Amino acid sequence: MSNYSGSDLKVTGIDFLKSQNTLLHHTDEYNIENLVVRRGQPFLLQLSFSRELKATDKLSLRFGIGEKPMKTRGTLMSLSVKREQDLSGWQISIVKNSGKECLLSVTSSPRAPVGRYILNVKTGTNIYQPPNGPMYLLFNPWCKDDVVFLDDEAQRKEYVLNDTGCIYVGSAYRIYDKPWNFGQFEEFVLDACMYLLDNSKLKLSNRSDPVSVSRVMSALVNANDDRGVLMGNWSGIYKNGTSPLDWIGSVAILQQYYKTKKPVCYGQCWVFAGVLTTVMRCLGIPSRCVSNFNSAHDTEENLTVDIYMDEYGRIKNGISFDSVWNFHVWNDVWMKRTDLPEGFDGWQAIDSTPQEQSGGIFQCGPCPLKAVREGDVYLPFDGKFVYAEVNADKVYWMVKKVNGKDKYIKVNTETQDIGVNISTKAVGQDKREDITAQYKFPEGSKEERKAMQRALSFIRPSGLTPRARISSTMPMAGAVSQPAVPCEAVLKSGVHLEITNKEALYPGNPLELVITVKTSTPGTRTINLAGSCQLQSYTGKVEADLGCVKETIKLEGKSEMQVPLKIAADAYMKTLSSVEDEVLIHITAIAEVQGTDYKLTKDTTMRFEYPPITIQMPETAKLNKEFTCAFIFKNNLNMSLDNCKLLVEGLGIFKMSTFDEGDVKPGRIIKSEIICTPTRLGEKKIIAKLISTQIKGISAAKAITITE
Repeated sequence: MSNYSGSDLKVTGIDFLKSQNTLLHHTDEYNIENLVVRRGQPFLLQLSFSRELKATDKLSLRFGIGEKPMKTRGTLMSLSVKREQDLSGWQISIVKNSGKECLLSVTSSPRAPVGRYILNVKTGTNIYQPPNGPMYLLFNPWCKDDVVFLDDEAQRKEYVLNDTGCIYVGSAYRIYDKPWNFGQFEEFVLDACMYLLDNSKLKLSNRSDPVSVSRVMSALVNANDDRGVLMGNWSGIYKNGTSPLDWIGSVAILQQYYKTKKPVCYGQCWVFAGVLTTVMRCLGIPSRCVSNFNSAHDTEENLTVDIYMDEYGRIKNGISFDSVWNFHVWNDVWMKRTDLPEGFDGWQAIDSTPQEQSGGIFQCGPCPLKAVREGDVYLPFDGKFVYAEVNADKVYWMVKKVNGKDKYIKVNTETQDIGVNISTKAVGQDKREDITAQYKFPEGSKEERKAMQRALSFIRPSGLTPRARISSTMPMAGAVSQPAVPCEAVLKSGVHLEITNKEALYPGNPLELVITVKTSTPGTRTINLAGSCQLQSYTGKVEADLGCVKETIKLEGKSEMQVPLKIAADAYMKTLSSVEDEVLIHITAIAEVQGTDYKLTKDTTMRFEYPPITIQMPETAKLNKEFTCAFIFKNNLNMSLDNCKLLVEGLGIFKMSTFDEGDVKPGRIIKSEIICTPTRLGEKKIIAKLISTQIKGISAAKAITITE
């Protein structure tokens, strides 16, 4: 009879100790059966054996990633209890061995590839594979030896663990926030990220590197080259998909993508940025959405953007490939740049909106903010493009017909318009944080001029002739300027322009606009003033000409005069109903001082103002106990809102729901209720959005604290 203690040692079960491990690894929120842990940090496994584990027994745990895990490629880690340290930098040790149970501690390498690992346990010649599937290994911003280490708990809570937030949109001096659910812990979101990693052409060994992972994800979030997540569409026609304005978060997008494995229709820049934030946070790379106002799209890479207008200042679509977007949203991700000289660690810009190809495909970044700030635009990746987005000059050209031919007259150059009020959500609070200083030195400062010279030495400067040509569908835009330092033309001519609105800009009401001409030096001046008002989309594409004004005015010494520009509601109502995008009001003024060469331009973008949605609910609620949430909206506009839909979502409280509200006539109040049962503790947010044929931009968010 064989001796019992010498009988084969077999594993009869593994407990992944999920609740204990995930709490320590800050992964307890992931809605997934499997164990999710972060690299470079110990986790515990409880093994059950057919008999007691003896010192002479052979026991090894094998963690494999990819189709064919191999030790030589660093994709198979075989950890023997007898050798505490493995060559791959993984460690294993016995914490407690009693009876047929053994508690093991495993620490993965802080440089391990992230992804799905299959575990099997070898005892002698027996191999045991646990039935409850693979485990997930993520980047670890809590681990000092991980290149994504972020040494600030409040920032880690915001940039890694916060699953809600807001994205700043609007125009440079009328900024508003779009609430957004990132939802990185929701069902299938982690699986969608793993599917993207598997689909990327990244070598498994490169999955350990956040530079490679963030670059490849900036390509995979758009569908342009690789059947990625989102199809971009700026055409204004979204019939065979979801309008970019109808999303309130990333969850529905990533879940649909994972289910169908086909690109989701449609996205514009804030949707791409919202989804990329979700993917980065989900994988454990700290990430934030960044909104750049008056964002230059400089296709020539010569740091100038040409704007063409007629004598009234009406911007002309389609002459230039260059454009200025009222805002553009991308992402910053946090990491050490071990691939670069010292000094470029920290925030890196990445962008998944398909604008320009980089290395033959639509991807952008990571580009160190420090490189953008200092003008080191030769550093990888895509420094020139990002630098131009925040630093290009705007050159205004007037197009006049002379003998039946277009003649281009240079009006002036605006050097302080582009890249203003760069914004992200503040850490731990629902406020806007201005991060312009992280991207550029103060306008007009010595450092800024030095950085500009440095950047120009890498970007070939070209002559300033208008490059008129028929453009693609890429629009061009106007933007807002309220520079701290007045431009040369203002100083020399002593003339200054301002554009304001007398009344709130409610849709359905006339737009009461005013152009103010001010003079600041002695003498009499006769000024030819022209002004115009247009509706445009956020990318600056002109949707409608609403009206213009031309006057000649005389000003003596230090004085000012107001010229009204009033637009009747009828002038824009039709456009509001026919355009599926949210439109902005763009006003341009041009002043020519008679008897001189002085020409000034001033333009500004404003947005319509809307009545609010009110969210009514208690401040706190108990876990798994019902409460009622009500959404109330009163249409106090002088116009009907047709085909109204109310979209609501509360992560950890209720799934996204849509209420059809029909046509909401002026004065009508709508109220919708939802009975919810919270399934997760902590502060949760409820987001509501109202969309109608005429208006897309009404949204609200409210927080509730869920307690035991």
